[in-house]
Amino acid sequence: MNRLISATIALIVGSTCLAQTEIQVVSRPDRTQTSVNYTNFRAPLQQAPLLKLPVGKVQPKGWLRKYLELQRDGLNGQLGTVSAWLDKKNNQWLSNSGDHGWEEVPYWLRGYSSLAYILDEADMKKEVKVWIDAVLNNQATNGRIGPDGYDGSSPDLWAKMPMLWAMQTYYEATGKATILNAMTKHFRWENTIKDDIFLKGAWQDKRGGDNLWSAIWTYNRNGNNSCLQLIEKLHRATSDWTMQGSLPNWHGVNVAQGFREPATYYVYTGDSAMLQATYRAFDEMRLRYGQMPGGMYAADENARAGYYDPRNGAETCAIVEQMASDEILMGITGDIFWADHCEDVAFNSLPAALTPDMRALRYITSANMTISDEKKHGPSIDNDLRGMLSMSPFSSRCCQHNHGMGWPYFAEHLVMATADNGLATMLYAANETTASVADSVTLRMEETTDYPFDETVTLTLHPEQNATFPLYLRIPAWAEGASVSVNGEAQPIAEAAGQYVRISREWTEGDVVTLQLPMTVRSTVWQQNKSSVSVSYGPLTLSLKIEEEFEEHDSRDPAFVQDDSHWQEGVDASLWPCYVLKAKSDWNYGLVVDDENLPIEFSVQKKPFPENNQPFTLENVPLEFTAVGRQIPSWKFDATGMTDFLPTKWATRATTTTPITLVPMGAARLRISAFPREKE
Repeated sequence: MNRLISATIALIVGSTCLAQTEIQVVSRPDRTQTSVNYTNFRAPLQQAPLLKLPVGKVQPKGWLRKYLELQRDGLNGQLGTVSAWLDKKNNQWLSNSGDHGWEEVPYWLRGYSSLAYILDEADMKKEVKVWIDAVLNNQATNGRIGPDGYDGSSPDLWAKMPMLWAMQTYYEATGKATILNAMTKHFRWENTIKDDIFLKGAWQDKRGGDNLWSAIWTYNRNGNNSCLQLIEKLHRATSDWTMQGSLPNWHGVNVAQGFREPATYYVYTGDSAMLQATYRAFDEMRLRYGQMPGGMYAADENARAGYYDPRNGAETCAIVEQMASDEILMGITGDIFWADHCEDVAFNSLPAALTPDMRALRYITSANMTISDEKKHGPSIDNDLRGMLSMSPFSSRCCQHNHGMGWPYFAEHLVMATADNGLATMLYAANETTASVADSVTLRMEETTDYPFDETVTLTLHPEQNATFPLYLRIPAWAEGASVSVNGEAQPIAEAAGQYVRISREWTEGDVVTLQLPMTVRSTVWQQNKSSVSVSYGPLTLSLKIEEEFEEHDSRDPAFVQDDSHWQEGVDASLWPCYVLKAKSDWNYGLVVDDENLPIEFSVQKKPFPENNQPFTLENVPLEFTAVGRQIPSWKFDATGMTDFLPTKWATRATTTTPITLVPMGAARLRISAFPREKE
C-alpha cells in the first residue's frame, strides 16, 4: 500500500513539473504538423520536419563569424576582381554574346550571395544584384536562364543548376517575385526538352538532384504545376543513384552531390526505398573509399580501385558539396546523422583545405598529407597535373570558385525552424537567431559557445511576448551523458546521444537553456586500411602535430600555373601568392594504443580561446593532446614525391617509443590522422 501511495505522489509531482516544462527525448522533430511561420512542403510533397530559415536570420558570432569575414576579405570575397572567368567584359552571364563564365559565375555567386546577406555587406549585395538582374533581364523568350549552352544536340543544364541556388538565396533575402517567375519559366522550358536529349552528357545527368531540389523549392512557394511535372522527368533522366552494390559514377564531386538525389525524390513520392537508397549510396562510397577520418573519401578526382589509402583525398569542391548535401538531408529527414556528419566534414576537413587567411586553397586535401607542393603526383593522384596539392589562389578553377558556399551555408543551418512551430539547434556555433515561433511570435535567441573546442552551449531566449513552443536540441551521437538545464534547474533526460531533447514550455524573456556535451577520447579502427587507428575528442578528430613550413611563391610562376588559371588584367599578383607546405618535423609515427585501441598516456591540454577567433591553426588551436608514438623509418614518400601508403605491420619499427603531440586535424594543414596501430 505504501509503495502505491509513493508511486502516485511521484506521478502527481511529475505531472505538475510537466505542466511547466515538458522534456522528451525524440528521434525526429514532429513532421505531422505544418508551420504557420515558414514555407512548408506543399501536397503532394512530404512535409519536412525541419525548415531552413531565410538567409541572414541566423547571425554567426565568435570564430564562425571571423571565418566569414576572412572569406569576405579573402579569395571568395575578392574573386570578382581577380578571376578572368568573372570578368564582366564579354561574360556569357551578362551578355548573350559572351564567351566565358560558364560554371564559374554560378559556382562563385551562390557562396558569395549567401555571404553578402549574412554579413549584410552593402557593396557585396550590390554586386549580387548586378548578376541576378542580368540573369532576369537576359532570360530567353522560351524561358531558359543563362547561356544557351548546347553541347552538340543536348542543352547543357549543369551550369544553370548552381545559378538557381543563388537565385533562391536572393529571393529569401529580397522576396522579389520576379525570381519565382523566372525560375518557373525556366522549368517550363526544361519540360519542353525532349527526353532523349534531356540531361545528356557532361556533368548534368550525375547532378540532376540539384535541379530537382530547386524545382521542389519553387513549387513550395508558388504551387505551380510546371515545377511538379518536372520532378518525375528529372528523376528519370538523372543517373541511377538507387543502384545496389555500386554507384553510377566515381567522380568525387559527383558522388558528394549526386548521392542525395533519391532522398530528394522521396519528398515527391513518399517511397521510403528512395530514402534508403541515399543512405546506401553514402555507405557504398565510404565502404570502398572512405576508410579514413574527416568525413570524406579517397577520390582525388576519380576514385580508383587500389587507391583508397588515407594519403589520397577529396577535392575542395567535394568537401563543400558534401556539407551542402548533409544540410539538405537534415531538413528532409530530421536525422541527426546528417548533422553529425556535416560537423565532421566542417571541423576536420574544410579548414585544412584553405590557408588561414582564406586567400589560397588546394585542390585535394587528405587525412594523411605530409607534403603540399606544386609537383605532379600521378599516378598516385588520379589527375597528373601540377599544383594538385599546393595552396594557390588558382587551385583549379572549379574549387577556386565553388569553395565559397562551405561556411556560409553551414552558418545558415545552425538553427532551423520545425514544422510544429518551434526551433531546432542543428549545428553548434555561437550565433544570434531571429525567428518566428508559436503563432507568429518573434524570438531572438542568443547562442554562446566555443564549440567544437568546448563542451558547453548556452541559449538565452528573448521572445517578444510569452509563448509556448518546442525547442529541440540536437545531441550528437558521440555525446554520451549529455545534460540539459533550464534556468539553472537540471532536467531529467534519458540517454539522448544521437537524438533530440525536446523542451516544450511557455518561454519568457531571459530564459536560459544550458546544454553540456561531454567530450571524451574515442578511437576508430579502419580495418580495410591496414587496421589503422584514428582518435577523436568530441566532434574533433586528431592529427599528429607536424611543424609546417609555408614556402611562398609567385602564383604566376609557370611551375605553379594550371592550364585553366586565368587572371584579370591589372591584378597585383603579389597580393595573391601561392604556397608549398613542407614538414619540418618527423611525421612517420604509429600510435601506441591499449587493448581497447585507445591511446596510452593520453592527456588533454586546454588553452585560452584565441583572441583573434582563428582556432583552426597550429598557432592558435585551443586544444592539444599528448600521446605516445613509435617511429616507422621506412614510411617515407613514394616515387612521385607523395606521402606513401600506410606501412604494413611487417615494416621495421623503432625499438623505443616517443611522446607525441596531437591537435585537431582541422587545424593541421599537414597531418597524419590515420595512424599505423602500435601495441604497447
